[in-house]
Amino acid sequence: MSPRVLIVGSANVDYIVALSRLPRPGETVSEGTLTVAHGGKGANQAVAARRLGADVRFIGCLGDDASGRAVLAALGGEGIVTDGVTLTADGATGTALIAVDREGRNQIAVAPGANRLLTIEQVKARADDFAWAQIVACQLETPLATVAWALETAHRHGAITILNPAPVPDAPLDLLPLVDYLTPNAGEAARLSGIGGDGRDGAEKAASTLRARGAATVIVTLGEDGALGIGHEGVTHVAGRRVTVVDTTGAGDAFSGALAVALGERRELAAALAFANAAAALACTARGAQPSLPRRAEVERLLRS
Repeated sequence: MSPRVLIVGSANVDYIVALSRLPRPGETVSEGTLTVAHGGKGANQAVAARRLGADVRFIGCLGDDASGRAVLAALGGEGIVTDGVTLTADGATGTALIAVDREGRNQIAVAPGANRLLTIEQVKARADDFAWAQIVACQLETPLATVAWALETAHRHGAITILNPAPVPDAPLDLLPLVDYLTPNAGEAARLSGIGGDGRDGAEKAASTLRARGAATVIVTLGEDGALGIGHEGVTHVAGRRVTVVDTTGAGDAFSGALAVALGERRELAAALAFANAAAALACTARGAQPSLPRRAEVERLLRS
């Protein structure tokens, strides 16, 4: 049976400008090309999990505007159940402005809009979704109190919880004991733990600190160096996949969505990391967040190569 994945999180419209290089402060870089796509960490992870074979339900908040209705229709078109999405007149649909250079590196500015209006009461109304889910995944583009309630409720129902702790909040993150799998990138792990350091060694130290603060398993994504996980079974590292990088936007969301699928399929950590890492690598080979998210056959083909 397909894994049952519930995503509680954000959905945006992305305006992506491809440039020869990223601008420095106060500088204008011209001659770019514009792409408009759908994004938001929550919606990206929902689409990623759905394309990789999961049954997916999504809970979020969109503006009651043309952008919000388009995002909602696109999620439904992917086969994602969107009964838990609220359309509100109190805020515009979240918007991201993304600049990408020729090496695939990006700068992202986000106006979260309606995403910050997702309330505990709205999520409470979706009790049946939590009872249904095997995996519940959250991020931090919606209110922290709502995220904490979702993770706690998921635990009460026996679901596996995943938290992608991005963007890292200024306030201390005190909900780590509710997290079965924490998935920061190296920079986020350093900020959350207060422990810097380059490369795999720094990531391992940061991950160990975050485990000590309550997260059961910490997985640090390392870009081209793959991913490193620390859990009760020790340290697991999966090497990166070599691909032609076009745009790294959405790669972390591809990883988290694929991880949810792999855990729902009861894969061991090393196999789950390999699956998620392959999905993230493929997401770097096309422009845009959701347009780049791979299908199951593509991931399996890369794993066999």
